[in-house]
Amino acid sequence: MTAILQISDTHIVPDGCLVSGKLDTAKSLQKLCAHILEIQEHIGPIDALLVSGDLTDDGTSESYTRFQELMAPLNLPVLVVPGNHDKREPMRAAFADQLPQSGYLNWERRIGEINVIGLDTLVEGQGYGLLAAESLTFLEQALNKENNAPVLLTLHHPPFISGIDFMDNIGLTNQGALYKLLEGYPGQLRIVCGHIHTLMISDVAGHTAISAPSPCSSFAYDLRKNAPIGFYTQEDGCLLHRWTKGFQTIRVAPTLGNGPYPF
Repeated sequence: MTAILQISDTHIVPDGCLVSGKLDTAKSLQKLCAHILEIQEHIGPIDALLVSGDLTDDGTSESYTRFQELMAPLNLPVLVVPGNHDKREPMRAAFADQLPQSGYLNWERRIGEINVIGLDTLVEGQGYGLLAAESLTFLEQALNKENNAPVLLTLHHPPFISGIDFMDNIGLTNQGALYKLLEGYPGQLRIVCGHIHTLMISDVAGHTAISAPSPCSSFAYDLRKNAPIGFYTQEDGCLLHRWTKGFQTIRVAPTLGNGPYPF
């Protein structure tokens, strides 16, 4: 069995700062990491930590260092892709042992029985995402090498329409190009992403795509065109992806609540 923990949209800022003057994102992440350590015996060994973008809110070296310090208690190999709040060069420097030395932050790794592919959708200074021609070529070549092996594909921007209008307006702009590459892949492939701070499951080119919640905030599932633009302070945990003879994804809540009670 292979198990990969996915945490997304942590939005860490320098010590003493709050996101939008309201969110203590470091405290939320600390709480989640402490809970994961508490239940690790229950959920079994974890092979790696996958962070699907927006590690920081400001893209500064100071924030990446703080993110690494907050994650350190988990003592897991860390795989990252950039989100729209990240900055490519400070992120590359912070994760120099994992990320390519130049160009887009695309990568592939073998974790246990799973081939993990990370794609860079960052457009510096913009909220929306784009898979550049180089990134699409990287993915095509990576899939051609997989020989139908199980693939966990991660990117920050969801390759689907969420229905949350203000987030879809800053979504992945060339979803169709990704569809064309994925629809012919015959092996088991799961797509995982972030960005919308909401657990959502969609079909993408015949494969399951899942967006992760955020440990620090959430966006309401509100389909109205005039829905208020903004976040809620709900802390919503992370995801655990397991592979045995197929993929299984489990939401890990930030707390268990009271119990267990007999029934």
